[in-house]
Amino acid sequence: MVDEALEDINQFLTFTLGKEIFALDIGTVREVLELTSITKIPRTPPFMRGVINLRGHAVPVVDMRLKLGMSKGEDTVDTCIIIVEIEFEGEFTVMGALVDSVREVFEMTPDTIEPAPKMGAAINAEYIKGMGRQSGQFIIIIDINKIFSAEELAIAKNMSGVGGGVDQLPVEDAAAAASV
Repeated sequence: MVDEALEDINQFLTFTLGKEIFALDIGTVREVLELTSITKIPRTPPFMRGVINLRGHAVPVVDMRLKLGMSKGEDTVDTCIIIVEIEFEGEFTVMGALVDSVREVFEMTPDTIEPAPKMGAAINAEYIKGMGRQSGQFIIIIDINKIFSAEELAIAKNMSGVGGGVDQLPVEDAAAAASV
C-alpha cells in the first residue's frame, strides 16, 4: 500500500521566469548550474543564447523567457542554467534552459495537478502538462519534450554536434559543426 502511494507522487524542479513559477519533471533534469559564459552562435533564433562548455563538451542554451514569449530579462546572481535531457523521436538531446532562478524540488500527487487551461486555437499550449499549486500560487508544469519543434531541436543538435551529445563531442568539434 505504501509503495503504491509513492508511485503516485511526482517530483518537479520549480523555477521562476519573471514573477511566474514553472516546473519540470525531475526525471528530465540532469543538473543545475550557476550562470557561466555563453558563446553566441551566429544565425540562430533569438531564444538560442548560444553554447556553454560543460566538462569539455558544447551544450546549447535556450533562454526560456524568450522561448515562452516573455520579454528578455537581465542576468542576475540568481540566474541559472538547468541542464535537461529532451527526447524527440526516440533520440535524446542535452540542452541548457536559462531561467531567472531555481527554487526547489517539489512533490505533487497527480490528483493535485489540474489539466492545462484551454486557451483557444490561436495559442499552442500543448507543452503545458498541467497546473499545480504551492502556497496559493499556480505552478505551470512544462513538458520539456513538447516545447521545441523538430526544427529547433535540429538547430540544437547542430550546435552541440551529431547526436546532441554532451557525451559525444568535444567543444572544438561542436564549434566547427555549428559554423557550417
